[in-house]
Amino acid sequence: MKRFSNANKYKSELPAVVTIGTFDGVHIGHKKIIERLVATAKQNDLESVLLTFFPHPRMVLQHDTDIKLINTIDERAKILEETGLNSLVIHPFTREFSRMTAGEYVQQMLIKCLNVRHVIIGYDHRFGRNRNSNIIDLASYGMQNHFTVEEISKQDIDDVAVSSTKIREALLAGDISLANKYLGYEFMLTGRVVKGKALGRKLSYPTANLHIEESYKLIPKNGVYIVKSTIDGKIHFGMMNIGTNPTVEGTSQTIETHFFDAQFNLYDKKIQIDLLKRIRDEKKFDSLEELQEAMQKDEDYSRDYINSLV
Repeated sequence: MKRFSNANKYKSELPAVVTIGTFDGVHIGHKKIIERLVATAKQNDLESVLLTFFPHPRMVLQHDTDIKLINTIDERAKILEETGLNSLVIHPFTREFSRMTAGEYVQQMLIKCLNVRHVIIGYDHRFGRNRNSNIIDLASYGMQNHFTVEEISKQDIDDVAVSSTKIREALLAGDISLANKYLGYEFMLTGRVVKGKALGRKLSYPTANLHIEESYKLIPKNGVYIVKSTIDGKIHFGMMNIGTNPTVEGTSQTIETHFFDAQFNLYDKKIQIDLLKRIRDEKKFDSLEELQEAMQKDEDYSRDYINSLV
């Protein structure tokens, strides 16, 4: 998959089949659209192109928004790479861009930059200044400019019964199993390992402390999770605590992972950690000894669960 940071940089010798959207989470509903896109491109000897925008429009147009996204932009690209898509175009979303009329948008983005021949789009797609144009308008532009428009019907999308909103709600509720079911893959956290307070080491549970640079990334509900990560080409399982470490009067949220049966120095490395199952809420214990006992129970439960996956 080729990745372009601006529609003006896109290049291909072939005309394009294009779909457009945020695609946050790249969930099973999104993949239904992308599968259709890729199949149509192959059947007609065209380039399959997904056009998305970053930052998220609400980040630009609503400065006080607290929107949280399921994927960082790099995570989204990584997932899309596995779909068979030819090209991913991540166009910068700015206030100036938001003021383009529908006609300007079609001419500049779809025709001039992407050389579009066919558009596959959801039934509720809106575009142009103030999002005042819809799929009927897009089809009209297509008739005038020699491209066709295919609608993914409301029924087709609703049949999947999945939305990015439902996934966010599941994650915030700590229902990682439901979120993963909707996503079709394990929810991931990607960041750099930084130095912590070394409390885990004192409790015989050394941890990798994950710092996520992207403030817009959604962090699931505080608690203890069973996780896995691929490090140096090998899968390692472990348990992660998301929370404030209330037993030691912590205040700020941390993301700490103890990997089982592994000794390595991960400081300053960027790693991806996949969340498999939530074990329990974070709890304030009366002593470090009680905390250590709870962690041992968490480990026993985690190992039993991991063994059941094999």
